[in-house]
Formats: sequence, C-alpha cells, structure tokens
Amino acid sequence: MDAPLPAPATIAWYGLVIGLLFGAVGQRTRFCTLGAISDGVLMGDWTRMRMWGLAMAVALAGTTGLQLAGLVDTSASIYTAGRLPWLSHLVGGLLFGAGMTLASGCGAKTLIRLGGGNLKSLVVFIVLGLSASMTLRGLFGVWRVGTLDRIAVELGPSQSLAALSGFPALGLIVAALLGIACLTHPAARSPRVIVGGTTVGALVVAGWFVTGHLGFIPEHPETLAPAFIGTNSGRPESLTFVAPYAYSLELLTLWSDTSKTVTFGVASVLGVILGAGAGAVAARELRLEGFRDPADLARHLIGAVLMGFGGVTALGCTIGQGLTGFSTLAPGALLTTAAIIAGAILTMKLEYRLMAQGN
Repeated sequence: MDAPLPAPATIAWYGLVIGLLFGAVGQRTRFCTLGAISDGVLMGDWTRMRMWGLAMAVALAGTTGLQLAGLVDTSASIYTAGRLPWLSHLVGGLLFGAGMTLASGCGAKTLIRLGGGNLKSLVVFIVLGLSASMTLRGLFGVWRVGTLDRIAVELGPSQSLAALSGFPALGLIVAALLGIACLTHPAARSPRVIVGGTTVGALVVAGWFVTGHLGFIPEHPETLAPAFIGTNSGRPESLTFVAPYAYSLELLTLWSDTSKTVTFGVASVLGVILGAGAGAVAARELRLEGFRDPADLARHLIGAVLMGFGGVTALGCTIGQGLTGFSTLAPGALLTTAAIIAGAILTMKLEYRLMAQGN
C-alpha cells in the first residue's frame, strides 16, 4: 500500500512553530544582522556578529549532517543550481544591505519589530512585500531578467563547494573552524550569544528537515516525479524573509482563490511576528512606535523597496542567504552575504557623513 502524501497544512504548521521560536529567540537575544554590523563598525563590539557567525556554523554543520545522512538533498534547492548569476548576487546584495540600513533592519528584524508593536515595520512589511512581488513577476522582474540575470557562469550540476571539491563533509570542517573562531572571545561565550546563535542555526536545520524530508515525495502519484510539498518554490526550503513577504500579501489579497495556500514560508512569517510579540509581552517591551517625521517615512519606504528588489534578485536576505544559503556552501550565498555587509557599511558611513555635514 502506498504511503499517504504529506499534507501541505502539516508542513505549514511546522513552519509556524519554527517561526514562533525564531521570533521569540530573536526578540529576547537581540539577534539582528544590521545590529551586529553596526555594533562592529561603529563601536568596535563584535559580540553580536559572533552570535550571527555561531548561527552560521550550527546551520552549516546541521545541514551537512542531514545531507550526509541522506535525509535531505539540498542540491534540489534554489541555492545550489549549477548556474551562478554572480552579478545578481552582488547587485542584489548591495541594494539589500543599503535598504536594510535605511529601513532599520532586515526582513527578519522587521517581523520581530512588528511583533513588538512597531508600526514603522508594518509599513516596511507591506512595501517590501509589494517590491518583492514586482521583482518576482512584475515590472522589476522584467528588468531583473533582462539585465542582471543574464550575466552568469556555469559551474556544473551543483555550485555547492562540497560538490565542486568532491568532499561531502567539507561543511563540517568549515563549521567547526567558524564555530571556534566565534567562541574564542570571552564575550561570545555569554548565555545570550550561545542561545541566540545555536537556536537560530538549529531552526534553519529544522526548516530543511521539514521541507526536504517530511515534505518530500520520491514519486508524486499525479506527475510520477519527485516533489516537495508545502513550499512556494516546489523545492526544499528553510528560513528566508523576502519572497515569503510577497506570497503572504498575495495570499491575503487572493484568499478566495483556492489555489493559494498557506505554505511553509508564509507560516514562518506569521510565526516570527507572533513569537516576537509573545517575547515582547513577556518582557513588558510591547509598545507602539511610529515615524518621527516625513523624512523618516521616506527613508523607510526607500529601504523597503530596495530590500524587496535586492532580496529577490540575490535569491535571499541576511537569513535566506546568510544562514540558509550558506548552510549549503553555495558560492552565491557567500557573494550575497558579503555584498549585503558591504552595502550596509557603505550606507552607514554615508549617513554619518551627511549627518556630520548637517551639523
């Protein structure tokens, strides 16, 4: 007797739980990529960057373990395709980094702040989602496909460094070295850093397991082809917070369309908001916050548009590429992450220069 098909709703429920945990832990530990970059560049404090690096190490080690155990095949994901659109990764990453600086946080931080009552983040959520949707299938998408995506190199069946090197366990070595580097400083061994880094990294691994193993069908009864249930891409996925914004808005506006369903990505977005809200309530930090003035509104609007376009163009954000993509050892993830950091630093320095000139 054939095994029953995994229910899309089950995959979505798992996504909701993973999102809840991410939101709660992110809110309590102040896990934030922009904050980590800002602390390091402006104050010389690299503690939060070490927490982010620890999350990368845990995500990489766990994902490599799933791959070696045959539980998940990340070569089926969007990150490890043999074609490497390097210009899209670089330009998209730079724009995303600039956008998250202007909008006071990346896609994940926007959800966490929204859960805490920040109304500015609600505006960013809507505009980022619209921009991402336009970049997926709208006007921005035409520009993206006709220009940036044309520039690429072919690396073979998979661009994963583990596959290219012929050493499947490469991720374990890289993860160990990265973890050791992050924990050498005494400040990085604080409970907040360890809990934040290990939990976020483990949740990325959990996302891969849910969509790549529990939601995998070797032979779909209708198509007779391998299939992944409950994801928007039809591939294995984990945490990412750009395209799911677009899918969330699409689901809300087309709710009566029965072809639109709650997917892993959409559920994880909702989960982060709820988890962060619960954390804010528990810590008595829930409060409403709005824009200071029209200039503050314009800054966040521009940042949201840049994040939507940049995130889709680069195939991910600080979480989608910086953690989930990195966990596959895809060169595209490395390019995007480096470009995001560069874009954020350049924008920070430009803003502070303009502030100094204004004073």
